[in-house]
Amino acid sequence: MITPVLPTARTAYGRTAAADESATAWALAARHGDADAVEHFVRALHRDVQRYVAHLCADPQAVDDLAQDTFLRALGSLHRFEGRSSARAWLLSIARRAVTDSHRHAPARPRLSDAADWQRAVESAQPRGLPGFDDGIVLLDLLAGLPAERREAFVLTQLLGLPYAEAAEVGDCPVGTVRSRVARARATLIRLLEAAEQPAGPPAA
Repeated sequence: MITPVLPTARTAYGRTAAADESATAWALAARHGDADAVEHFVRALHRDVQRYVAHLCADPQAVDDLAQDTFLRALGSLHRFEGRSSARAWLLSIARRAVTDSHRHAPARPRLSDAADWQRAVESAQPRGLPGFDDGIVLLDLLAGLPAERREAFVLTQLLGLPYAEAAEVGDCPVGTVRSRVARARATLIRLLEAAEQPAGPPAA
C-alpha cells in the first residue's frame, strides 16, 4: 500500500524564505507611500490570505470580503510595521483578527453554506498539484474533520509554509503548542488516509 505523502512546509506551495523576504521588503517600502510597493505587497500575499481565511471562516461567501478587510487593516497599519517578523506572518495575524471580529459582530447570523460549499470555497483558493493528492481535494476533505486549532496550525505551517515561531505568533500560542497540534493533525490525517485506502470488504451475503 502506498500512502499519499502529506505536504510539508517546504513543498506545500513552493514557498521559500526568499519569497517571504521579498514580501517583507515590499511592505517596508510601502510604508513610505510607494504605490508600486503596495501593489506588489498585496499581489504577493493575497492568495495566502484567501487560503487562510477560507480555512477559518464557515461562510465561503465572506472569504473575499474578509481578505479585503485584512488588506484594508494592514494598509492602514503599515506605518507601524517594522519588519521584526515576516510581512506574511504579520498579515495573517491581521486576517485572524478580521475573522474573529466578523464572528463576534455577527453571532446570530445564520450559516449560508454547508460543508460542501466550505470545501468549494477553499478549493477555489488552492493551487494545483499538491504532492500525492488529486489536486489537493482529498486533503481538504480530511482537513475539514480536524479540530479547528489543529487545522489552523497545520494550514499555517504545512500548507502556507510559515515557520513554527511565526505560526505561534499568528495563533497567539507557544511554539511547542503549534508543534504538538501539527504532529497530532498529521497523525490523524495519515490514519484517515490509510483507512481510506483499505479495500472494501466483500458485500454481505
